Amino acid sequence: MPTALITGITGQDGLYLAELLLEKGYAVHGVIRGQNNPKRELVERLLPDVHLHNGDLTDMSSLLRALRDSDPDEVYNLGAVSFVAYSWENAHLTTDVTAKGVLTMLEAVRLHTGDDPGRVRFYQASSSEMFGKVQETPQHERTLLWPRSPYGVSKVFGHYMTINYRESYGMHASSGILFNHESPRRGPEFVTRKISRAVARISLGLQDELVMGNLDAERDWGFAGDYVEAMWLMLQQPQGDDFVIATGQTHSIRDFLDLAFGHVGIADWTPYVRQDPQFMRPAEVDRLVGDASKAREVLGWKPRVSFPELVALMVDADLEATQQGW
Repeated sequence: MPTALITGITGQDGLYLAELLLEKGYAVHGVIRGQNNPKRELVERLLPDVHLHNGDLTDMSSLLRALRDSDPDEVYNLGAVSFVAYSWENAHLTTDVTAKGVLTMLEAVRLHTGDDPGRVRFYQASSSEMFGKVQETPQHERTLLWPRSPYGVSKVFGHYMTINYRESYGMHASSGILFNHESPRRGPEFVTRKISRAVARISLGLQDELVMGNLDAERDWGFAGDYVEAMWLMLQQPQGDDFVIATGQTHSIRDFLDLAFGHVGIADWTPYVRQDPQFMRPAEVDRLVGDASKAREVLGWKPRVSFPELVALMVDADLEATQQGW
């Protein structure tokens, strides 16, 4: 039975990845920050077979303990301060966790493996936000990185540190440059879930308006459940490498609004949506679209859930949750 250790297991990707690995017969361990973490109950309810370890990406000793106690074959570093807007307000914390936390995890794995650095395979959750002010379209593994937020800058640090540990120490270390991926498990602070929740509530007469920022930003959106499979596939390769994971299609916030409101029978959403400058980014990333040719050719990976299916899935889940009073 292979064993995996996941940081960030309480997040959207961590939950889907843990489910996938359990289905594949893995013993799954998760690092969870804080003794009274409010999301601990969620993990224990959804994934009772997962073994949880208290740990923090800013604390080397706690990561070494988690590695010692789990003795994993694979480590998936998904933990981060992942809300882009928050990163401007807390740039230092974002840097400590999302950037330096990758170094701490890599070094912990290196120390744990000793003279056999390839014994533990390592996955780093890189991000399309690293491309920021895009220098070419679509973006691929060799596209120049130009991040436009403290979050993006932190992800670039972690990305290159993963490459450096692979090249310096012979670690089996891979980075997945994941473009935007969503699901009903996405946090309500993220724009896609903000929309799906508001649409559900508006359709049920529980909310009057949705306040938004930039409606013209364009993203390459996929389903998180599809993307975690790509993470696993990367660590099954003979050597570590970097892969863009994306659908290759781009849609605007307006497109998302069209589909979400249309799904509940509202053809014209303009009376319900208001823009507010406070939700605008200080430095906007206007358009992201990924070229996942390498992932298709090397990993045999491709997305299964389409953009309209994803939007419908999220709205339906929030309709059910709202009606049930969750």
